[in-house]
Amino acid sequence: MALTSTPDEPLPVRTISRAMGDWISRLGRVWVEGQVTEISRRPGMGTVFMTLRDSVADVSLRVTCPRAVCDAVGPGLVDGARVVVWAKPSFHAGRGTLALAVTEIRPLGAGALLARLERLKATLAAEGLFAASRKKRPPFLPGVVGLITGRASAAERDVVENARRRWPAVRIELREVAVQGPLAVSQIIDALAELDADGAVEVIVIARGGGSLEDLLPFSDEALLRAVVAARTPVVSAIGHEQDTPLLDFVADVRASTPTDAAKRVVPDVAEQAAGVDALRGRARRVLTHRLDIEARRLADLRGRPVLAAPLREIEHREQAVETLRSRSRRCVLHAVEVAERDLAHAAARMRALSPAATLDRGYALVQRADGLVVRSPAEVTGGERLVVRVAGGTFAASVAATPAVAAAPATVDDVDPDAAAVDDAEATRARVVGVGGVSTQTTSGGSAGTGQGHGDHDD
Repeated sequence: MALTSTPDEPLPVRTISRAMGDWISRLGRVWVEGQVTEISRRPGMGTVFMTLRDSVADVSLRVTCPRAVCDAVGPGLVDGARVVVWAKPSFHAGRGTLALAVTEIRPLGAGALLARLERLKATLAAEGLFAASRKKRPPFLPGVVGLITGRASAAERDVVENARRRWPAVRIELREVAVQGPLAVSQIIDALAELDADGAVEVIVIARGGGSLEDLLPFSDEALLRAVVAARTPVVSAIGHEQDTPLLDFVADVRASTPTDAAKRVVPDVAEQAAGVDALRGRARRVLTHRLDIEARRLADLRGRPVLAAPLREIEHREQAVETLRSRSRRCVLHAVEVAERDLAHAAARMRALSPAATLDRGYALVQRADGLVVRSPAEVTGGERLVVRVAGGTFAASVAATPAVAAAPATVDDVDPDAAAVDDAEATRARVVGVGGVSTQTTSGGSAGTGQGHGDHDD
């Protein structure tokens, strides 16, 4: 029930202390798990005092138990041992302290510890803390390496000596902490937070030598594992030997089998890298030389081809082909012109042979009336009619002397045989007038034309 008090009527300390003791005593007995620390076995006393510490949180309780209960556990009850106790909370009114009165202690065996670790491992795996996708890759050549390890431990010596032997310029930021016992987890978490906050530190190594399952329990602590996951700097786990697998190996970004292996993984070997560079340089030189040889042979093949050995030769061949085509085209054109010229001369000769002018050149005449009509029959003219006579040399006027009579066989220019062109030049120069039906004509110049018979092959 609640206590009643006022400023005028306060409760004495004894009343409050007795009330707290009564309330705590009603809690009854419970099973409690934790790590045993600060065990005090005073000689001559039947009670043993110790502290039971929580393995995750920074919480502890005082424990009292009979010496016989502690002796029943055996030598396994030492600082850092994980136990389960059957205890009843008690409040000592005289000193105002809370303690657990233990009546039974059961050490946690390896089987029980492994089962708990497997459950924790399954829980963290389900949360994705072991996934490779979230792991960070350490830098190839870190300038500063953070190291969390035990004070003056063999693990510290292995990491530092191997790292400086491989790369003398590397700088080590060392944080010495407890690596087992109840204080190990909190100290490792604090050191990890300090190194992670340092911007110069590029990778953090958590190292410890080998040990028993109980000795390596701090590196499977859930609080430490979550701190490693939350760190922005890559973390390398180098706990124990090859066969030791604390849960830190699963959440760390890189897992090393030993502290020496951690130094090899974090810091590259100068000699090895130099040899690798030399090997790559030699390989590149061989590849480049081989490529140059191939290109040189290909260039020599190209230069040996006729088109490059004598580049003008093809042009000369093309020039000769052009000249040949030009000559051929010239001959073809000249031949076509000659043929056309011959055809034209032949056509001109035929035209001249068929032309009335040619007939006139042979001595024939063309008689026309005043209106320009050609006289084809004697009946077409009358006595005294003026006519125009056309000869090869020109025209002259003539008149009909008498009434013409109709000729039996009138001769016209159209009746002239083209073959009469063969008449000799003497006959062609003689002036003849084609008679019209035997009628004689008289020229205006006083000359008289003879009577023609109408046939161009008779002389006047």
